This record gives sequence, C-alpha cells and structure tokens, in this order.
Amino acid sequence: MRNYFKPAVFLISLWPIYIITYQIFYDQLGPEPVDRIINHFGEWTLIFILLTLSMTPLKKITKSSEWIKFRRMLGLFAFLYASIHMLSYVGLDYRFDFYPLINDVLKKKFVFIGFSAWLLLIPLAITSSDKMVRLLKQNWKKLHSLIYLISIFGVLHFIWLSKTIFFKPLIFLIILIILLLFRINFSKLSSKI
Repeated sequence: MRNYFKPAVFLISLWPIYIITYQIFYDQLGPEPVDRIINHFGEWTLIFILLTLSMTPLKKITKSSEWIKFRRMLGLFAFLYASIHMLSYVGLDYRFDFYPLINDVLKKKFVFIGFSAWLLLIPLAITSSDKMVRLLKQNWKKLHSLIYLISIFGVLHFIWLSKTIFFKPLIFLIILIILLLFRINFSKLSSKI
C-alpha cells in the first residue's frame, strides 16, 4: 500500500495549489483577488489539520494502521498551507509593512490567534522527521500534542474572522469536536466515576 498510495496522496495534497494557479492563470480570482488567495490557503490549512487529526480515528474505526503512514505528510502540508496563508497575508495584504501588521496582531483577536497557531506549527514541522522522533523520545509525543491546541486556535480564527457567514466555520467546528471526542477514553472515565 505504501508504495502506491503515498505518491498519490502527495499529488492530491497539492490540489489547493493547482486550484489557485488555475484561477490566477485564467483571471478567476474574483473582485478581491488578495482576499481570495489568503482565504483559500487559510481554509485548506484547516482542512489539512483536520485530515491529520482524522488519521488516528480512522485507524481505530478500520482497525488498520495504514492511515498513520499519511499523518506526517498531511501535517507537513498543513504547515505549508498555513505558511502560504501567513505569507500571503503579510506580503499581499500588508506589503511587508510590519508596523500596522504588529498592531493588528496585538489588537485583533482573530489575527492574534491565527498567528499563534502558525507559530505553534513551526516546532511540529521542524521535529517531524524520524531522527527527531528518536532524539526527543517521549517528549516528541508531548510536543506534537500541540496539534489539538493548534486545531482549536485555527477554528476560532475562522469563526472570529467570519463576521456574517458562520456556516463554513460551524462545519469545521463540528468536525473538530467529533475528532477530539475520539481522543477521550470513555472506558477510563467511566471506571473513575
């Protein structure tokens, strides 16, 4: 499975880049192209974070450990799209003018929490290799549990950003809650009650 599916998952994971490249090339970004690019990569970041989180539940449901093989790749794509989202915001929206940007990070809660989520993704991306897993040992798992906080921050960022349309952020919130519920060991909880 590994030989065939990993390259396929990799190519499919590039879909957000294919879409935006096509829209740029054929002038289909709409009336606000900068917002379109920023929002496009922001949404895909969340999708890939949720896909990364869904690998363990899929392993439990299907009783197959094959899903775990894709988790690292999906997580790195989440970081890639988060970085493009951030760089698009800083470069296209602010033209790398850092004074108003820092002002927004400090004053606007959706910018602050989105920026915080991106910062927290950096150590996860840096420590994603097998070598780092061996080097950090038990601390690796503790560090990578930050993905739960990052996912909550990401969904909150989307909710706070959406001033009028709450349908999409609500869908992301529901999916996140379901995925986080899979992490709760109800048999252990019931034994403590």
